[in-house]
Amino acid sequence: MKLFVDTADLNDIETIAGWGVLKGVTTNPTLLSRVEGDPDDIYRRVCELVDGPVSAEVVADARGDMVKQATRLAGIHPNIVVKLPMGAEGISATATLAEKDIRVNMTLVFTAPQALLAASAGAAFVSPFVGRFDDIGEHGLEALHEVVDVMNSPHFNTEVITASVRSPVHVIEAARMGADIATIPPKVFYQMLQHPLTARGIEQFTADAEARAAHQG
Repeated sequence: MKLFVDTADLNDIETIAGWGVLKGVTTNPTLLSRVEGDPDDIYRRVCELVDGPVSAEVVADARGDMVKQATRLAGIHPNIVVKLPMGAEGISATATLAEKDIRVNMTLVFTAPQALLAASAGAAFVSPFVGRFDDIGEHGLEALHEVVDVMNSPHFNTEVITASVRSPVHVIEAARMGADIATIPPKVFYQMLQHPLTARGIEQFTADAEARAAHQG
């Protein structure tokens, strides 16, 4: 499973990209609102940091406006993938953009039928939201599994991006069920690094090495 980071914070992207694990980035208007700078400049910088798909989301309700915004965003850099919201207008815009070879990431997907519609319209990616489903007492991972099963059909080339990730457990379960991608907030990436026994082991090895050096000295 490929790992994307879900943020517009250039510092976090640069740090995690430095680990050599990132294959892409997803952003949205909310994430962009948390950082300073021109959005187009941020997208360009992200594309310089990570050689992979970088999702940039349109802010429009009508198909024509979506297509216009998406075409402009796609022109910023070849790595840009345009995020469109699930719905009739988004599906229609996806079909139009697919004919122009502009890749679409259909966001705010919660069910397999929605994913099926997006894939049929030509979406390159669908992003089922796990955490937001859990937030309302539903089973986000079960819904994700249904989407993965449907997208495994040989009729589609659409990749499943596990989105709205809340914890390392979401990442591991998505990998187990065969999701193509997980887009992970920086906080969860840092959690994935940690374990008390790892920290304790490093402390012990360091202490033993220092004690040996002191004895030899």
